[in-house]
Amino acid sequence: MSMATPVPELAVRVRDGLARRHPGVLFGELKTLPGGHSGLTYSVTAGDAKYVVKAVPPGQRAIGRNDVLRQARVLGALSGSAVPVPGVAAVDETQPAWFAMDFAAGEAVEPVLDEPEVPAATARARMLEIASVLRRLHDTDVRTPGLDAPEPLDAVAELERWSRTMHAVPVELRPGGEELLKRLADDVPGDVPPVLLHGDFRLGNVLCVGERAVAVVDWEIWSVGDPRIDLGWFLLFADDRNFPRLGRAVPGLPTEAELLDAYRDGRPALPAMDWFRALGRMKMAAIMGHNLRRHREGKHHDPDQERLPPTIAAMIRSARDILG
Repeated sequence: MSMATPVPELAVRVRDGLARRHPGVLFGELKTLPGGHSGLTYSVTAGDAKYVVKAVPPGQRAIGRNDVLRQARVLGALSGSAVPVPGVAAVDETQPAWFAMDFAAGEAVEPVLDEPEVPAATARARMLEIASVLRRLHDTDVRTPGLDAPEPLDAVAELERWSRTMHAVPVELRPGGEELLKRLADDVPGDVPPVLLHGDFRLGNVLCVGERAVAVVDWEIWSVGDPRIDLGWFLLFADDRNFPRLGRAVPGLPTEAELLDAYRDGRPALPAMDWFRALGRMKMAAIMGHNLRRHREGKHHDPDQERLPPTIAAMIRSARDILG
């Protein structure tokens, strides 16, 4: 539930930044939006218009997930493209930096994990819809003006990135993790041409109205790299069996084959998808283990985290099984 937040300095800066669009209108208070994973996230009204504001926390550096200007950059570059994203309304690079984007109406719900439940037919249509959105994202020219794309990361770099997260998890929470990492490292597939990546592409990060995708959100970890990184992660969320003890069965969801067909849109199949399926499961196990560790250290309070150890172990086992 949104709450008014006492951030007078930021509120003044936001009003000043949006005033050019809305001269003379009454601005509402900044209200905290729950669920954000980067910086500070608020909503604000300007007359009848509504915006989402992302800001660097005071006293923190604008790096990693707190680099809100980097998020604004990819949204601006994709504005008007075939990939639906919120429009960027204002950007303020003065530290602590912030930007405002259009408030996109809709719901972002993972059918097998989230509440409220979505009708099965709607969930199916949305998954097929966003498979085509992912295709359009990967077709985006990484030389698009304003994107200022970073150097591509290959499969080796992606594995190293998430290996560091896995190694930050206590050993007892990741049984078989070392063997899995070794098997992945021993059989890294060859490269394919790099594309623009979202980094966490799934229904939970796509706002939908009915069966239509209206905005891809949460661009904290976008990058340029192997398209199979996004694709393997997206496929993970299509089957409740990938989330033992956490997920629920949703009859009628698209199969992996159907989602891959929708994504390819007549193009040839991508090679070595099993490796990237296993990588996705390893990433999920690492993220779960990291969150559980933070919960036990008192840094992240969520009683449901204590249910995770069997699921983490199952994720690692399933990744090893995929590798054969």
